[in-house]
Amino acid sequence: MAKQKAPALVADINVTPMVDVMLVMLIIFMVITPMLSKGITVDLVKTKNPVAMADADKEDAILVAVSRDGKTYLGSTQVASNDLLISKVKDMLTNKISKIAYLKADSRARYEKVVEVVDTVRAAGVDTMGLLTESSDSKVSVEKAPGM
Repeated sequence: MAKQKAPALVADINVTPMVDVMLVMLIIFMVITPMLSKGITVDLVKTKNPVAMADADKEDAILVAVSRDGKTYLGSTQVASNDLLISKVKDMLTNKISKIAYLKADSRARYEKVVEVVDTVRAAGVDTMGLLTESSDSKVSVEKAPGM
């Protein structure tokens, strides 16, 4: 009986499994990335001299947003009335040492509405308001409004 020869070795790299893994990872990141954004997306006001405040990115930060059409959001949930906003912010402030809230308003939102939201949040017991802005060189930053 003749001895069979082993097939010749293949020196090519099989990239199919790697491509499969990369496509699965791409789909996972595409699905999860929109969930990572905190609150709603607004066109922030551009400033030249922002002050960085790292606490705005914390998970338990109180983030209030005013959209271009004047709607108010707490996180990513729309708040229908000022009374509801006050009660929700008060609930979020319980057991917190620092009573800071952050406001991000669309650059084309009515100033009247922005001031109304600031007054409402301050009425809920917030000591300090951080105003989220965008730096002129496109870096997102935070400004602390004087006296807030």
